Amino acid sequence: MRIELQKRSQPSSLMIWLSPVLAITLTLITGALMFSMLGFNPAKALYVYFIAPLLDLWSLQELVVKASPLILIAVGLSICYRSNNWNIGAEGQFTVGAIAGSILPVVFYQWESPLTFPLMIAMGAVGGALFGAIPAILKNKFGANEILTSLMLTYVALLALDYLVRGPWKNPEGFNFPESRLFNDAAQAPSLIADGRMHVGALFAVVAVIAVFILFSRTLKGFEIRVLGATPRAGNFAGFSKERMILFAFMTSGALAGIAGTVEVAGPIGQLIPTISPGYGFTAIIVAFLGRLNPVGILFAGLLLALSYLGGEAAQIDLGISEKTSKAFQGILLFYVLACDTLIYYRIKLVSSKNKEAV
Repeated sequence: MRIELQKRSQPSSLMIWLSPVLAITLTLITGALMFSMLGFNPAKALYVYFIAPLLDLWSLQELVVKASPLILIAVGLSICYRSNNWNIGAEGQFTVGAIAGSILPVVFYQWESPLTFPLMIAMGAVGGALFGAIPAILKNKFGANEILTSLMLTYVALLALDYLVRGPWKNPEGFNFPESRLFNDAAQAPSLIADGRMHVGALFAVVAVIAVFILFSRTLKGFEIRVLGATPRAGNFAGFSKERMILFAFMTSGALAGIAGTVEVAGPIGQLIPTISPGYGFTAIIVAFLGRLNPVGILFAGLLLALSYLGGEAAQIDLGISEKTSKAFQGILLFYVLACDTLIYYRIKLVSSKNKEAV
């Protein structure tokens, strides 16, 4: 007796859109069981984790701050995934974007101008795009697996960041701590609320959602992305170039991740440090799939995953739970999203050793 997955002739359109809700519900149930086994009141723990962070203005601003890079990165990843290109290296593109965007405030720290921040954003986008182009070129020229190359390049980017803040870019006035100079005022992300945490990165995220929504629904390029992603052979007959699409998808995704990286160091952090991301590039993969690779869905999924970061911090303070619980929730959610998606497109069959089906 063995278990097989048999492809369904017609997946349920209703379940395609309901599966994220089901995945979230199952995640909450699993979380309640997890808290119960740890000796906490499940209702209180879930309240601290998912409700309490929404009850004051500061936390809501922090929610938007944490959601902005997730949304920017995930929107870019949706272009890759819908075109059937598997970019797993957004964390590295985020990091390189942060490094490229920090050249002006770190190397040319005495230069302050209204052009400083816009140039930082442009440089971050270019840096992320060029770094994203590497796995695309390797796939086009040598047939290299983009999953492996994009993932391994992430560690190259992280090590480059670590080298810079401990070496040539280390703050000479930083008491030997591994960090760059503090960014000057012109290099700081403009705040959207006086004396508040929410900055212009939120606007970038919303603009990216709108732009990619229009790309998918109103442009020939969006049609090309959908066709090459769903039926590459039909795309070839239509005259669409698979190689150009690979390069476009990776560079666009890298550019958005690079912008997210620049905004992160110019906003909440204000300098380069060895760790500038709590894993936004990897969490954005969950955001992309939870949002069904749809920009509008990604907007809401980004807010939900940002809430998991805030909830993890709140649970750490109020309940004494490890900060790793947020990553556990994200992993559980990804598992249920993938499991639900699998069951949408496949049914489970028990098959006897004699190749006869049993229910």
